[in-house]
Amino acid sequence: MNVFDFDKTIYVSDSTKDFLFWCFRHRPKTILYVPKIGFYAVRYYLFHIGTKTGFKEKMYGFLKSVNGEKDVERFWSEKLSGIKTFYKKIHRDDDVIVSASPEFLLKPLEQKLHIRVIASKVDMRTGKYDGENCYHAEKVKRFRALYPDAQVEEFYSDSYSDEPLALLAQKAYIVDGETLIDWNYDYHKTNLRT
Repeated sequence: MNVFDFDKTIYVSDSTKDFLFWCFRHRPKTILYVPKIGFYAVRYYLFHIGTKTGFKEKMYGFLKSVNGEKDVERFWSEKLSGIKTFYKKIHRDDDVIVSASPEFLLKPLEQKLHIRVIASKVDMRTGKYDGENCYHAEKVKRFRALYPDAQVEEFYSDSYSDEPLALLAQKAYIVDGETLIDWNYDYHKTNLRT
């Protein structure tokens, strides 16, 4: 089994950000949430107030103005081309994606890409989390809940913040665009805010 991060790893961008901007274009009422999103982004990222989960719940308030599954389907009909070439070449049907992005956004990819998705459980209507943001050590917790004894052959991510998952794998890679770089186990992300 191979395990992958999603955003900027097998997908060229950040899918949550792309979906938010897609909604700004296709659901103009979502633009009304920009001041609130900006306020909580500054509060979390600049002043280090609150948690990543708390910030994202505030950001996801825009979902109240979205047409749920239909908009997610329309979004992927436009954005599926953003799956990277390297991934298309190495894809296997037992691949698992473990991502901090919301599950409702990535779940449709299970059928489209023939993969398994583990992601943050976010209510598509309210933006509220069920549990923690699927980030850093939480990714291992969520993965092991579904695959307690699985042997991870290879792990791929664009960020060293995924070191806990990399440590499960026989071989791990940092993904930089389409380039795969051997994981540097001497490099550790410290002071990660969750």
